[in-house]
Amino acid sequence: MKITIDGKICEATPGQFLLAVARNNDINIPTLCHHEALPGRGGCRLCIVETEDAAGSRSLVVSCVYPVREGLTVYTKSEKVIRLRRTLLALLIEHAPAAEGTLLSYCLEYGVTGYGGLFNPRKDEKCILCGQCVRVCEELGNSAIQITRRGVDKAVEPPFDEPPQDCTGCAACARVCPTRAIECLNDDEYRTIWGKTFPLVKCAACGKPYATADELTCLKRKLLDTELNLAYCPKCKKRMVRERGMR
Repeated sequence: MKITIDGKICEATPGQFLLAVARNNDINIPTLCHHEALPGRGGCRLCIVETEDAAGSRSLVVSCVYPVREGLTVYTKSEKVIRLRRTLLALLIEHAPAAEGTLLSYCLEYGVTGYGGLFNPRKDEKCILCGQCVRVCEELGNSAIQITRRGVDKAVEPPFDEPPQDCTGCAACARVCPTRAIECLNDDEYRTIWGKTFPLVKCAACGKPYATADELTCLKRKLLDTELNLAYCPKCKKRMVRERGMR
């Protein structure tokens, strides 16, 4: 199957989502609530693009959840798309004026500054409630955090807003957060996140801390991993495998 994105002919497979096809062809479409390891959900709407069918009819679609079809023509930077993205970014940065990371980078790229605090009095807010952190925690089987409350009081937090019992300190939630709203503090010995402090385990090869003890215990229980494998960080594991293959 072939589709055209911004004038470039791209190969696609039936059922594949448009965002994945674009990324496979090095075509950048901005996203905030999407991660390759998670199903698309179209929460932030920032990956919006304009499509044109064989009859010349144009539509605006959310590319992370839009399945491609033969002969589709896609415009990722049309005037309408850019205008809508700027509006979406302005609303998001207005809701989370203290946001950093990917959201702030997009706002700078598109020249967006929000609405001057017209709609949100909380100047220290960073979270845009994309739910990415909650989804990745669920995918890992922990479900240590959740979206709680409603309306303007809606927030991401552990149950009862207390240090979560099921958190292993893996910090996957902080890594996928597009606004750096989740505070994660690390030193050579400990990691602190969601009000809990976890001892860090150091790699037997390079000596650098690479995971918490709770995280490795959880992995061993779920994956039946061995003590030997758990002794090394992913980078050193890859190097050791590569070196074995060269012998």
